Amino acid sequence: MSTSDLEQQPPAVEGAAPRGYELVLPPGWVRIPLREGTKEALEKVLFSHMGQVPEGIPRDDAMRFRLDMRRQIEKQARAARRNGGLDLYLPVHPRGGIFLMASFIVAEMPIGQDRAAPPEAVLAQLAHEGGPDGSATEVEVAGVPALRRSYRSAPDPAKLRSAPEAVQQTALPARRVEYVIPVADGHGRWISINFSTPGDGDLDSEFTGVLVELFDAVVGTFKWSYE
Repeated sequence: MSTSDLEQQPPAVEGAAPRGYELVLPPGWVRIPLREGTKEALEKVLFSHMGQVPEGIPRDDAMRFRLDMRRQIEKQARAARRNGGLDLYLPVHPRGGIFLMASFIVAEMPIGQDRAAPPEAVLAQLAHEGGPDGSATEVEVAGVPALRRSYRSAPDPAKLRSAPEAVQQTALPARRVEYVIPVADGHGRWISINFSTPGDGDLDSEFTGVLVELFDAVVGTFKWSYE
């Protein structure tokens, strides 16, 4: 089980707000905190969890592979932190000799500042506003109404042409799923859980669909913690 603290100002009613949240992660997935302890978590991931490397990488290149992975994860972590990220989750153990290309981020959301507006009204407005082409569905997470948005993204061709060759080679279309959840204190605070995966390169494949279903199952374990 993964647990994380919420870094927020105290609510108006003392003791009413959760201190964090909990998730049950699939085997081989880890949490990287984005507010503090990021460096230590990365060291643990790279030198403890990643004892194996994908098939086809020579043993002599294992350290270079780990360092490349660290740079990629650090870049992803910095971008997530700039966007209000609390925690980054990703798989670090190869399955069938390959690493899964998937991750999700738990982040604070700057919405719902009108504390008089009930969560249902905020969710209805978000669903009505839409966003990227896809679907928006009202669901229940941790016993309260939430919103699930699913869509696909592709690299911007214009930006990609001017990007470094290494970026061009790794930029892939992706399936994305976002959950928008009100914090259980009734004071206009919200978080999002954002998942992204290119799957196996085919966004309509059974394998890619299984990864999305796995993420939905993880969100189904979400609950607030008060200790």
